[in-house]
Amino acid sequence: MLRYQRTLRSEVYLEGIGLHTGYSVRLRLIPAPPDTGILFRRTDLKNFEIEAIRDYVARVSYATTLMKKGVMISTVEHLLSTLYGLAIDNLYIDLDSMEVPIMDGSGKRFMEEIEKVGIIEQDRLRKYVVIQEPIEVRFGDKFAGVYPDATPKATYTIDFEHKAIGRQEIHLELTPDSYRREIATARTFGFIADVEYLKRSGLIQGGSLENAVVLDHSGIVNNHLRFPDEFVRHKLLDLLGDISLAGYPIIGHLCAEKAGHAMHTALADKIARQKGRHRICTLEDLEPAAVAQNAG
Repeated sequence: MLRYQRTLRSEVYLEGIGLHTGYSVRLRLIPAPPDTGILFRRTDLKNFEIEAIRDYVARVSYATTLMKKGVMISTVEHLLSTLYGLAIDNLYIDLDSMEVPIMDGSGKRFMEEIEKVGIIEQDRLRKYVVIQEPIEVRFGDKFAGVYPDATPKATYTIDFEHKAIGRQEIHLELTPDSYRREIATARTFGFIADVEYLKRSGLIQGGSLENAVVLDHSGIVNNHLRFPDEFVRHKLLDLLGDISLAGYPIIGHLCAEKAGHAMHTALADKIARQKGRHRICTLEDLEPAAVAQNAG
């Protein structure tokens, strides 16, 4: 685990379209001072700021949307996941539209551009949410939870009737290296049968075969999978983006089954509110306790 906070070495500039709005958007990732956190700024609205925290979660239908004083930023989960996975704590995210660009439907392009400029340590200790008691959100056979564990881990399970997906599970120790290898390039997915309904609902206006794995009743419509279990890997990508809204990286075991953005963000909210079940501290705060336990 990392001891110090991190940001980018220099700016990253990206352009793309919003998955749901179809609008063109220009995006800049700008290094920020220690203890800034992740801060969105709408440059088309006089740099209006929205902090990437659970207080501002507004919608979770097919994407995670933040809203503050009526100003929205939609589909934040893939970018936030990349920042969480690569352990970037402080960043200004400037964009000139209401939706983060979808790129190829994964975190791949964000990760590649970030790694081109590099990540630097800052002179401030990194804070963690250390889980001390289980925290769960359940609805029928769906759930999302986090449990005490000395090492950040995640387990995700999905179960779809579609023959190209079926039941898939991934279990991973969460590090920047494992995120790069196993999660960042997993693309979002959707079903042809849902396309017309979603378009009539004003969604996926920018959706295409270039930014999602698309399925029909017989199988995968476009291209090949990047992983045999790319579907569950993308769900874990979504979970990490949504759970980042709890405010700090988590030391504990994240678990989810058949969940989605609504349950992910509900868990982030519950973590932030149930202060008696976790503590916020640095690794230096934890080490005396670990030394004492080993001595015992």
